[in-house]
Amino acid sequence: MRRFFDKIYLYSGGLAAIAILAICVLVTGQVCLNILARIGGPQLSFTIPSYADFAGYLLATASFLGLAHTLRHGTHIRVNLVISRLPERPRWALELLTLAIAAAVSGYAVWYAAALMLESQHYGDMSTGIVAIPIWIPQCAMVAGLALLTLAFVDTLIESLQARRAVILDQSTE
Repeated sequence: MRRFFDKIYLYSGGLAAIAILAICVLVTGQVCLNILARIGGPQLSFTIPSYADFAGYLLATASFLGLAHTLRHGTHIRVNLVISRLPERPRWALELLTLAIAAAVSGYAVWYAAALMLESQHYGDMSTGIVAIPIWIPQCAMVAGLALLTLAFVDTLIESLQARRAVILDQSTE
């Protein structure tokens, strides 16, 4: 089961990286078109329809899909300065507490993000850009990312309980 979850986190991180690469390609393409318009004049003025909207959707995709991967690799922003100075038992207790709270909060976020996505689908909400797309499509990445983050919190909590020690700090030094 460990290998299966690790692959899911890795693929999620890979999809986040692909989304960032797509943002770079999209924005670079539009910048090149802007340069072409400056050099060639108005007759060579082109734009990628809704490129700013798509870049925003891709940024949200990258942000949410990258959450579980960064958690499992110990690279989330944390207070390592404080955590690393604690003795082993209090560090473990603090990790268990924060993982339990984080799992509950992210589970709550999944519930409401999924409800928002289903509501958007039900009412047929569309984006307002030049290219109108159903808004539930980019919301899927948010729901998937939050669900994977919740899974990663629960997974890490169980791993920490089984190891009887803090495991996140150990992962960040690998």
